[in-house]
Amino acid sequence: MTVDTNILVRATVDDDPRQASLAGQLRRTAEVLVIPITVLCEFVWVTTCAYSYRPNDVAAAIRALLATSTVQVDRTTVEAGLAMLDAGGDFADGVIAFEGRRLGGPVFASFDRRATELIAATGAETHLLG
Repeated sequence: MTVDTNILVRATVDDDPRQASLAGQLRRTAEVLVIPITVLCEFVWVTTCAYSYRPNDVAAAIRALLATSTVQVDRTTVEAGLAMLDAGGDFADGVIAFEGRRLGGPVFASFDRRATELIAATGAETHLLG
């Protein structure tokens, strides 16, 4: 079963008891939970921006998901996003830079100075515009 962002948010935030219960039940009973990378990018954004969760708490929630045997996710890409989040950056920027390199785009280009600095600190090539 492929889950949408709102399933992860409900299970984590628990702001709607009924939906949180249903989301938790789904996570416990599903044979396989497929979590697309875009869902995790949205999850990080929603929990940090809309719910003011601390990035390290969001990273811990993602790591707990990764420890679940039924969860299927592109773990290498998730780890790149988590590394960026742990460094104080944006999960999605880490994912974008990693997937870009994997697809043949070795240089991460952005107007975001902080993102380019953090990605460059990993040894990747970056190009800051502006």
